[in-house]
Order: sequence, then structure tokens, then C-alpha cells
Amino acid sequence: MRLGLAGMAFISVLAGVTATPAGSQEAEKLTVTAVSSRPGTVSGGDALIRVEVPASVPPGGVRVEADGRDLTSSFRPFGDHALMGLVKDLTEGANKLTARAPGAGAGQLTLKNHPVTGPVFAGPHEQPFVCDTAAFKTVTGATLGQPTDQDCSVGTRIDYMYRTTAGAFVPLPDENTRPADLATATTSEGKAVPYIVRVETGTINRGIYETAVLLDPESGTPDPLERGPGWNGRLVYGFGGGCDNGWYVQGRKTVGIMNDAYLSKGYGVASSTLNVFGNNCNDLLAAETMSMVKERFVETYGEPAFTIGNGCSGGSYQTHQIADNYPGLLDGILSGCSFPDVGFGTIQTLSDALLLNRYFKNVAPDTFTQEQQRAVSGFGKWESIGSLARAAGRIDPTGFCPAQLPQAQRYDPATNPDGARCDVYSHTVNVYGKDPATGKPRRPLDNTGIQYGLEALNKSTISVDQFIDLNRRIGGLDDDARPTAQRTAADLKAVRTAYRTGRLLNGGGGLADVPVIDYRDYTDDSATGDMHMRFQSFSTRARLDKANGTHANQVMLTRAAGHGFTLAGMVADMDHWLTGIKGDTGDDAPIEKIVRHRPEGLADACWTRGIGAKKITEPQVEGIGTTECNTLYPVWTSPRMVAGADVANDIVKCRKRPVDRSDYQVPVTDAQLDDLEAVFRDGVCDWSTPGAGQQGLAGTWLSFDQN
Repeated sequence: MRLGLAGMAFISVLAGVTATPAGSQEAEKLTVTAVSSRPGTVSGGDALIRVEVPASVPPGGVRVEADGRDLTSSFRPFGDHALMGLVKDLTEGANKLTARAPGAGAGQLTLKNHPVTGPVFAGPHEQPFVCDTAAFKTVTGATLGQPTDQDCSVGTRIDYMYRTTAGAFVPLPDENTRPADLATATTSEGKAVPYIVRVETGTINRGIYETAVLLDPESGTPDPLERGPGWNGRLVYGFGGGCDNGWYVQGRKTVGIMNDAYLSKGYGVASSTLNVFGNNCNDLLAAETMSMVKERFVETYGEPAFTIGNGCSGGSYQTHQIADNYPGLLDGILSGCSFPDVGFGTIQTLSDALLLNRYFKNVAPDTFTQEQQRAVSGFGKWESIGSLARAAGRIDPTGFCPAQLPQAQRYDPATNPDGARCDVYSHTVNVYGKDPATGKPRRPLDNTGIQYGLEALNKSTISVDQFIDLNRRIGGLDDDARPTAQRTAADLKAVRTAYRTGRLLNGGGGLADVPVIDYRDYTDDSATGDMHMRFQSFSTRARLDKANGTHANQVMLTRAAGHGFTLAGMVADMDHWLTGIKGDTGDDAPIEKIVRHRPEGLADACWTRGIGAKKITEPQVEGIGTTECNTLYPVWTSPRMVAGADVANDIVKCRKRPVDRSDYQVPVTDAQLDDLEAVFRDGVCDWSTPGAGQQGLAGTWLSFDQN
């Protein structure tokens, strides 16, 4: 059974460790490990460190130092043969930790410390950047006030909230007095505790973060070496949706941490404004921020047994890509109304909708009926063409600038060509770089060779002449997202980079070894059109299959109008799943443990519509009307799938082959074939071969730090 990249990396590390031979006189060594983060991604000047001590060595004789500075007093016994301590006041850059004890070899670990303001691995900070601390509302309703520096920093604050017996969260009026209406929480471990929540709010990586844990102030301050009775030892990290306006701002809200479904069971909760895609539509920066916020949580409360990520839409991008590209940050994910990624799974469909909408409305009005237009798009509703076309503003550098960004700082091709460009490619310039000829970000966006409407033609829904005209005049988008007569040609360097760095979700990195619950409220039949289409879940599934030969780690759930699965139920299932995996000390591959410990009753399913919805447990498959579930919830397609692409949607720039009459299952005259060869002078997409520049991941935990 195939191991993911994370598993292979783990094996390679173990392969470099040699046991001391029996009878050897070589002293056993102390082992120093970083608990709160990877050694190379420490931030904020502190780190939670574990020192493993050989059984023959008294822990009391261990001395720990950092570059000669004695840190021994920071460490306490942790288990039978270990010490743990929070190391503080690390210098920026490299810090060498050394642990020594009589009769044992010294253990060493080099930490690379970064400023709490970042960056760590996402590359140089984006400028300009608008601070929102004065507008951000804390859980008490207060604001954070004005920032103290250009990185939008504020002091950390602690608030206590409590849950009333009436079911509301309100500020705790006095830490020394218990309100008469204070509710009791019973954690997942069966512990009954006062329902009081410690909330920490501050700034990390220029974002505003919040963490929440059940903690009675009478218990004192949290201790990372001694878990309090309210915390069940698990962390849920929340990711928010959006993308419109998701650049150049700190953000005015996280996904929200006062969540009764989590807190009432004892889960720790965390989120940051930069993990809400409406503030930051960049999965790389989101991963860096999550890494730093989780590090802070671990240093405060201790190491979680596991971390569950949950997010819908723009939150789903983050759960998928962080799990795949930065394994270890998330152990299991709940991915709602999901897409595989923002730059491709979403953008390719939106940009095609934009071109189709323009063609149908402006280039060739009244030449296609609404049903013909819908068939060309592949969507379940005609209205989705216009809806998705409007959402394509995220590739327009002038389309979705945030209100906080002053007009004078915004890009304008005529009056301010050096201004801030509000689009996904400019926001990810640390990865893609700039075109030296134009100075604009490189773009992995392409529609050359695509035969739009091919399936509609072959079903005789549109005529050959309509097909020819559509493909002759649909055109493309220039680097400012303005329509052009020519098709859009991708920058091949950007295409290769997208694959190598995981900007296009691969699925074979850390995600291969992570349990996934993909849950969806069906919206393909929305009367106004909706971009959260069901085929996107199957895109992720197809990529898992391509990378790993299986999608056994993904469970897919579908319902309508909120009738069916619940968040609390999914969290409980994921907890059960991860608890079983963590307790399995066997040598089997991660995917085998995932399959073995999937909870009974957790399997692909859908629910009938309406109140009293009934569960239908069956494999979820693509199609329309071939199973009970895809009869209730048809899996419609996309413009590229109508053109012949598969559901993986992982080809950025297709390879070409000559026009072939056999593509067309309707009569095509010689003159029409000549027209098609003229339209596609450079050939049509050969979807049976990998795309131009298509390749695997270069690795995980890639850094774009230029220092």
C-alpha cells in the first residue's frame, strides 16, 4: 500500500538512526525535540522543548542550555524519562540547544526563530497592508485599539466568557464569583466543569488570532505541562470562507471561536483573521499563520493529541492544502462545501464562466437558447453562468479591492500602474514571481486548445456552426483580466511552479495520510446560481486516487437545507477516528490504519430532502440519475469537463493534438472541418495525456523565505 510523502519522509528520518550495538561502550544520548513547532519554524522567541533521557540517567542531573545560556530551571519532569520546558528569549535566527548529563551523550537541536510578526516560510510580507485592530470586535464587544507598530500588532488580552443556563455566551463579570446562571459543561472525557471559557486575543503574523479553552480562572493560569480539567486535549482550528477582497488587509473577524459544539465537549478552539479567505485569499500565508497560531496554543496549553481543521468554501481550500503541503499541522479535516484549491479547482471554472457569459451576452447575443448555454457550461442551472462570471472578479486586479484599501493605493492600468493589484496571482507573487517583460505576476491560467461545448455538440444540443463560432470568438483574458480575441496562454514557469509547490492540490503529500470528512449542503440547483458545485468534491477524490491509488481516507456526505448530518456528530466521528489511529502502534501504513479505524456508520452517504430526512448509505459517484444519491443530488459538470477534461480538473495547460473528425459524433462537412482546423491552428486539447509542465510535488514544508 502506498505511503504519502509525509510517511516516506518519516521513514527516511528513521533510516538515518542507528541503534547502539549490544555490548557497545558508547553512552546513550539525550534527545532534544521541539514540541510546539518544527525546529526551523519557531516564532515569537519561545518554544516548548522535550528532552528524552535514557533510563540509566537521573533526570535531575540534566542541564539544558541555549548557546551557553543556562535554561535548566525552565524544565520539569514529564513522564518517566523526559523533561519538558518552555524555552524563552530566543534570538532571531539560529539558536543551538544542548542537553547534557553525566554518563550520557549530549543531545543537540538547532532552532530557527522568526519574529512573531512573521514571515516564517511564506516569503516577504505583502505591502500595502491595512491594520484593522481598531475595528476588530473581541468576544466581549470591545475593540483592540490602535496598533503599536507597522505590523498591526497589539498587546495580548485575556477575557473570560461563560455560558448561561439559557444558552448564551456572556462576559464573566468577576473572576472570583460564580454567576447564578452559570452552566456546566461535560467534556468528551466525561468531566463536568464550570462552563467558563478563557479567550486569548492578540496578533501573530500580522493577523489577529483568537483561542478559546474551557478554563476556570480559579484553576490559575494555563500550564503547557499540566492539562487543565476542562480541556480534552484536542484542538479544533477554524477556517473561514470567501476570497473576494481577500488581500492587503489584516481582517476584522476570525471564523469565530465561541462555538458551543466544540467548547461544550472540551475542545480547544483557534482561528486567525488570516485564516478567513475573505481577508486573505492565499493558502500559503494561511498555512504559515495557522502554524504560528498553533505554536502559540501549544506553548500555552500543551501539545494536543490531535488537531482537527474545519472550514467551508474558502475554508475547505485551507484544510486541503495545509494538510497536503504542511503535514503535521492538521491530523483530520472536516471540509465543507468544498473545492480542492482556489487557484485551479475554482479559478479555472470561474474564468471559463466569465468568457462564456461574455460570449453569450455581448459577442453572440440571442444565438444560443438558455438551455444551450447551460449545456455548454455543464452547470445544473443556467443562472450559474452569470453567478460564476461575477465571482471571477478575483482574477481582476481592479475587481475586488477591499474597502479598507485607499483608492489612491489601488492599481489602475492608466493612472496608477504601480498600485496594489487585487487578484489571486498578485497575492501569490512570492510563489509565482513576476514576468520580467511586464513586471506583472506570472499567471498559471490557460484556455488554449479547449473545445468549449464539445459534449453539447455531440449530444446535438448545439449545432456545428454554433460550436465553431463559440470556439472562434470566445477569446481569452489578458493579464488585467480584460477580454481579448486570443485565448489565454499560461506562463509555463508558473504552471510548473503550481504543481511543484502544491498550489494546485496534489493529494499525495500529507493529505494522503489524513482522514477527511467532505460534507456539503447541495446548491447546484440554486435559483440564483452558486459556485459551490458538487463536482468539486469529486475533483479532490480524483486527485487522491491519482496520487495514492485510493480515496479510502475521504468520506463524502451530502444533504439539502440543513437536514441530515450535524457538526457535533462529525466532530465526534472524527475524534473517534483519530483516537483509534493514534492508539494503533502497529507498523501498517497510515492508510491501512485510517481504513481500519474509520468509525462504524461513517461512510459515503446522502440524506433525503426535507424535515425527517433519511440517510442513504451508498458510495458517492459522479453522474446524474445512476444512483439514489446522484438522483437526489445530481453531479453536474463544468465547461472544461464538457470540453473533454476529467473531473480531477488538474490540467492547467493542455497538450495539443491536431483536430480529428472522430471527436465529433455528428456530421461535420469538409468546410466545417476546415473552419475548425483554422480555429484550432495549434491543435485541440489532448486530455488523455498529462498537461504541459504537469508534475508531482517537489516536497512538503517548502519555504519561500528569501533570507
